[in-house]
Amino acid sequence: MRMDILTLFPEILRGFFESSIMARAVERGLVSYSLTDIRDYATDKHHKCDDELYGGGPGMLMLPGPLGAALEAAGTEGARVVYVSPGGRLFNQAYARDLAAEKKLIVICGRYEGIDQRVIDKYVTDEISIGDYVLSSGEAAALVIVDAVYRLLPGVITGESLEEESFEDGLLEYPQYTRPALYDNIRVPDVLVSGHHANIVKWRFRKRLEKTLLYRPDLLQGKGLEGELRSMIQELTVQGGD
Repeated sequence: MRMDILTLFPEILRGFFESSIMARAVERGLVSYSLTDIRDYATDKHHKCDDELYGGGPGMLMLPGPLGAALEAAGTEGARVVYVSPGGRLFNQAYARDLAAEKKLIVICGRYEGIDQRVIDKYVTDEISIGDYVLSSGEAAALVIVDAVYRLLPGVITGESLEEESFEDGLLEYPQYTRPALYDNIRVPDVLVSGHHANIVKWRFRKRLEKTLLYRPDLLQGKGLEGELRSMIQELTVQGGD
């Protein structure tokens, strides 16, 4: 996948692409990227990229000229162009999988009060919100999307590691433990050291249900719950109400 990130502050992003799993993915040719400084496309001597809003109001808005020129240089044809904004469609794991199927992703990092609507209308295919809150840094929000997407690309992370993660099948992930078996007088659950694979699978599934019911019961709404699964949820719900 090709990722082009358009930003006023490329230094915020550079460390992410040069570190850890992303750096290895780039080295192996699974991901290629560019960090484009939008200021490079400003035409005045001060590299001005913002101005006041038409109609009045607080704050400044990113100028359409430099951003549009940066997008043209990146090449938007055939690309998925993402603008990260609190006013966009809510991002989730299914959305990440959808974006991971693309060959080219362009991500616009907003600043100030956002970007001129004409740029959105002309270039943007996806206006995405990472949550119901507001950030001062479009770069931070863009990295959330980039991180969620690139790790789903074939070869970046083993398929087995992805299968049991939170949200992959509508449930949160089970609690996990490592050595030592006894830490601060707290022991690892006996089932995990029992060597009984079937019991471990059942325990983990039950814990996934418990956590989902506790933190994200909305994930279970609308699911066709039958048989043992329905009974287990009812049992856990009763226990939670005791």
